[in-house]
Order: sequence, then structure tokens, then C-alpha cells
Amino acid sequence: MKNPWISDVINEKNIIKELSGEIKFVEKDSRCIICKGSKFLCGKVRCPILVRIYAQLKFKPVLEKEEIEGSSPPDIFIGRIGYPYVYIGPLIPPLKGNTSILSCPELWQGKNIDEIVELRLQLVRGKYRTHVKNFEGKIVELTREIALSKSSVESEAEFRRKPSGTIVLDDEVQPFGPSAPLKNFSIGSMKTDQKIEKAYSDTDLKASEAVFWLYKKGVLISRIQRAFSAGLFGIEKQRKFVPTRWSITAVDSIISQKLLEQVKTFPLINEFRVYEHEALDNKWIVLMIPDYWSYELIEAWYPKTVWNPAGKETVIYSDSEGFEGRTTYPSIGGCYLASRLSVSEKLVEEKRQAAVIVLREIHPGYILPVGVWNVRLNVKETLKNKPLKFDKMEDALKYISTKLNIPLKVWIKNSHLLRKLLYQKRLLDFIQG
Repeated sequence: MKNPWISDVINEKNIIKELSGEIKFVEKDSRCIICKGSKFLCGKVRCPILVRIYAQLKFKPVLEKEEIEGSSPPDIFIGRIGYPYVYIGPLIPPLKGNTSILSCPELWQGKNIDEIVELRLQLVRGKYRTHVKNFEGKIVELTREIALSKSSVESEAEFRRKPSGTIVLDDEVQPFGPSAPLKNFSIGSMKTDQKIEKAYSDTDLKASEAVFWLYKKGVLISRIQRAFSAGLFGIEKQRKFVPTRWSITAVDSIISQKLLEQVKTFPLINEFRVYEHEALDNKWIVLMIPDYWSYELIEAWYPKTVWNPAGKETVIYSDSEGFEGRTTYPSIGGCYLASRLSVSEKLVEEKRQAAVIVLREIHPGYILPVGVWNVRLNVKETLKNKPLKFDKMEDALKYISTKLNIPLKVWIKNSHLLRKLLYQKRLLDFIQG
């Protein structure tokens, strides 16, 4: 029995027959899409793709000496190599004044990749090695203080050598410039974010509760992630530094999970909705379906994109969850959770529940990874647009097929939720039958 949402215009048998054949447009053997330069699945100690990018990038050094004076946006970076002994420290540009735009992705909407990288290249990273549970020492204390600040902080740093190295590119975190070990570090007066300070002062408040409380109070997600990384939240004896890339994913996960607890109590939407958006040579489609909560993100990486630079075929990967959520980390990585956060925000805003599928086509203009914020904010922008509404699934899918380059049958083949919703017999079918 066919799903009652689908009419005879989309012939189920024909689709299944088409899907059983070989579709050369899709290639799932690329480890790079899953690794994204962080897991070293190829066995090398450095990502060959990023090494090639670094070699091709040419930029003027932002610092030619062993000292820097400038206003931290404010921003810090906590590394993960060698955990639990990691490098912590501030990010400082050779600029004074209000530099907040350098570390506030919420202000980057509409900027192209070149503009974003140019902003972030100005940041020099100071490094100080410490245990994640050590909060003593001048550099450690000042690094945490920066994470408490609401505005740019005048900073002075003396390095043990001239900052060197290429820019840092990562699919999870924003790019930044060269780095060097810190010898001395000092900051001027600063304006503390009173909401973050309140969560910091409550040593009996769990970290997850602090994160969600700050979110509900309107604190920017990028600021919450920075404070989380600095170990400012949680039961006092359990606090520790959290690597920046982990903190970004953790905050997205915590907030979206809390929001979904509400979403699952709301009534279903009454129609099929299609939202669309384009940015940074990415095409975004969000399909909302009148069904109980489930969610899927599908990414299609074209040849000559950052994680498929030498491929001859488009590589597609997806992750999904049902009503009960998921217990494993998504193979796609932080993008999955960042997208889920924006989707759950929209549903809470409307006090409605839906099954949601996010389709992302990444085209060759996406040549550098700029961080998971790109997914969070662009899904959010997609959902700000007025959706097209349809009474039938077939009509929604037919429209989507006109907006994306990849054929509809390929999306269906690579989508667990679409296949389930289109073909799996449900309890409702038996009741209606």
C-alpha cells in the first residue's frame, strides 16, 4: 500500500525501478566528506586537501614582530591536540577599537568567502599549554576573563617567537591567522556580560542548564560557545576547558535537544512546506512534512568543492533521526547539529511539529571551509523566507526538482526519511484502510 500522500503522478514502481539501477552521479567512497580534515581517515598526519589550499593561499603576514597590541573581539581558542593537555589563549588582531565583527558569525550574513577569510586572517593566536582542569596562572585566568567580556578587550601579548604558520581552516570552527607561544599577556578594563557572569557565578548550575538559560535570555550562540569552551559553566568541581570545535557542537546539541522536547508536544503542521535559499554557492532547500518529528540533513558535494576537489562525481552523504532522536554522533559532523538547531528554533517559534529534511547542494564556488556557523545561519536564513505550501508530497517534490541540479531520484535514493515516508506502510495506513 502506497503512502496516502503520494498520488499516481509519482509512480512508485517506476521510481523503485530507477533507483535499482546504477546512478553514476553519486559516489559514496570519498572519505574526505566524512573526515573534513579532522579525523585523518586517510592515515596521514595532515590533511592533504588543506595542505594544498595553504600552499595556494597568499596573504600578507599580519605580524612581523614578537609583540602585539590590539583589541580582542573578544575571542579565544582552545585546541584539542594532546587532550587533556591543550593549548589555550586569546585571538588578537593588530587593531584597536570595536573589533567584534571578527569573531561574531551572526554579523557575517551576506559576506562572501573572501571577505570572511580576510576578516579572520587578522587574528593572531596566542598559545599556552595547560591541563583542561587547571584554572590557575595569569594567562589562564585572563583567557577566561576574555570569554566573560561583552565587548572588545584591549590586549597586549608578548610571544616567545614571531607568530608563524598558515591560517587555520576547519569545517567546524572559523578560520584564523598565525600563532605563537605566549610569554606574557595582559588586558585592559573590560565590560563583563552580566548574563554570562551570572551563569559563571552559579557553581551549582549544570552546564547544559546554563547554556539553555543563556540562550533563552537572548545571548548570542557564538558567545555561549566561547564561554562554554573557557570552562565557565557547570558544577564547580566539574568545570574544565573544552576544545573550541567540541564546544561549538556541544552547544548546538544542547540547545536543539532542549527545543525539541517542546517541539514534540506541538500539533503537526497542516501542509507540505518548501523553503529555499542560496549563499556562498550553496543551494539550500528545507522540506517540512506534516508528520511527527524526524529530521535529516543531506549534503551533496560537487567536484572542485573544498572536500571533493579532485573528484569526478558528486558525493552525497546524509544523517537522520526519528522521534526518539539519535544516540551516536552524526557522520556528517557538527553541520548536522547546527542545522537541527535552526530547524528546531523555527518549529518552536510557530509552536508546530513536523518531519524536516534539509537538502544542501555545495557547488564549486565553496572553495574554503569557513566553519559550522555557515550551516546554522544559512538554514536559519532559509527558514526566514516565505515557504511555498502544497497539499500533496508529490507537488512539493516536483517543485524541489526544479530548484536543485541533482535529480529527484538521486535525493530519494540517498534519503532514509524520504524513502520511509514515501514507501513504508504506517499504522495510520492500516487505520484508514
